[in-house]
Amino acid sequence: MSVPEGFFARHTRLVRPPLVPEVALHLADDVSALWQAMEDDGGGAGDASPFWAAAWVGGQGLARHVLDHPDLVAGKTVLDLGCGSGLVGIAAALAGARRVLASDVDPYALAVVPLNAAASGATGVEPVGDVLDADLPEVEVVLAGDVFYDLRMADRVRPWLFTAWVRGAVVLVGDPGRSQLPEGLREVAGYDVPDSGVDAARRTTVWRLP
Repeated sequence: MSVPEGFFARHTRLVRPPLVPEVALHLADDVSALWQAMEDDGGGAGDASPFWAAAWVGGQGLARHVLDHPDLVAGKTVLDLGCGSGLVGIAAALAGARRVLASDVDPYALAVVPLNAAASGATGVEPVGDVLDADLPEVEVVLAGDVFYDLRMADRVRPWLFTAWVRGAVVLVGDPGRSQLPEGLREVAGYDVPDSGVDAARRTTVWRLP
């Protein structure tokens, strides 16, 4: 499906996430209303979900880590897995990545990523579709922010990430402590991320496959 022209201008506003103010994203204040707008304007959103319309805390932590440690991605080809808004991939581009593949199954996410990249002054960010059932792309770094949010997704992502690691990619995961997070990861950083939905900040951790 194609995203209606002007959809994001009508239903989102540009926001700079608190932990990653370098990045500007088209986000929604009312996700329920946005979901209805996706149904109405898009003629039926199908499998699309407005996950792209929020700056998830795991993604913010991972994006912050990449910006603070540009040597992780500078000059490299990077994959932002389950990119959503493109936050992590855009951060990688700003940190000097040579090329960023922003992968998602949602057509709305793939449509908003170039807008968010342009608003952030980032270049070299390329939206791509689902890679989990395809041959592993030629990438040197895989970034996965908040991809273990449910069992179904975790079961798809887990073996894919380990395959990427076995083939030589650096694999970094941002996660706020979800139960589906696999074992065997090494903690490399932790951040307290302001969360508009709660009074206190949420702790998120950046992990690396060893």
